Amino acid sequence: MSDPNSLQSVMAQLAGKADEAPLSGKQRRARTIARLAAVQALYQMELAGEGVETVIDEFSRHRFDADIEGQMLAEADEDYFAQIVRGVVTGQVEIDAAVKARLASNWRLERLDATLRALLRCGAWELRDRPDTPREVVIDEYVELAKAFFAEAEAKFVNAALDGVARDARG
Repeated sequence: MSDPNSLQSVMAQLAGKADEAPLSGKQRRARTIARLAAVQALYQMELAGEGVETVIDEFSRHRFDADIEGQMLAEADEDYFAQIVRGVVTGQVEIDAAVKARLASNWRLERLDATLRALLRCGAWELRDRPDTPREVVIDEYVELAKAFFAEAEAKFVNAALDGVARDARG
């Protein structure tokens, strides 16, 4: 079992992969940071029981000025961050059903780690509700983010689950 990668190494890895034409490199990076922040926001909402607008406001006022492992969250696409968080919360029943359909029959979504659930929910929302973003980009981004938090096994799990959600949502 390997150790999770540092956030810096994950960001460097994603910088070379993401291809969200017609976005510039700076815009792609801003979306990557927005995805990371969205995962963190959903995690915080679940653990602290805070509402969506409260968490979005907190990130806008305080967190986007923070420095995490040398990465400035201030570079985030705050609008995209808010779209992801609101979208996941609004569509959570359908999103959870889409993810559950891709879990092994003896697994429940509630049994997964809260960060893993947040990763899967964010990725599933993008795959279902943002057809303008290529499926490969969405899957690659969340797999790489998974590597920042977990070992390779969990990253492979995220890859398989989101690939299944993509097939269901996009054909």
